Amino acid sequence: MTFSMLASCSDDLDVQQSYPFTVETMPVPTRIVKGETVEIRCELKREGRFSDARYTIRYFQPDGEGTLRMDDGMVLLPNDRYPLDREVFRLYYTSECEDQQSIDIYFEDNSEPAQLCLLTFDFNNESDDGEEGGDAAGNGDTGTQVMVQPVDTAVVLLPADGLIRKSVLP
Repeated sequence: MTFSMLASCSDDLDVQQSYPFTVETMPVPTRIVKGETVEIRCELKREGRFSDARYTIRYFQPDGEGTLRMDDGMVLLPNDRYPLDREVFRLYYTSECEDQQSIDIYFEDNSEPAQLCLLTFDFNNESDDGEEGGDAAGNGDTGTQVMVQPVDTAVVLLPADGLIRKSVLP
């Protein structure tokens, strides 16, 4: 009986190796003309520190055509993953079409299971003569942010609406 009591005790420390994170942005123009570049100022906000935590960035463009680059000049290719080596950085999106455009930017950590933060930006094209393309108007947007957590919920942050929790399970 004493042996079973000793066997059930453990001196292992419970070290947390994963902390939730978000990516905050300053407002971004929602109207853009072909050839124009908009700046997306970003800051990675971590709820805790783990020395081996690593973050990556990648993006996908479901609508329109454009180029996304980092503040160091590196052009990001769609769906390729790049290391994110700092917490404060800028992205630059350049429009390459006259259609409505949308980009999804994914941030992921190296925890197991990985945590994912998604920022989505929508741009309406505006021609050089001031005539607006698309159907929505606006002066600035901080994007729609979705954080997919290792559990069964996703957190959606909408700039004006605050925090909304949605289940990701059917």
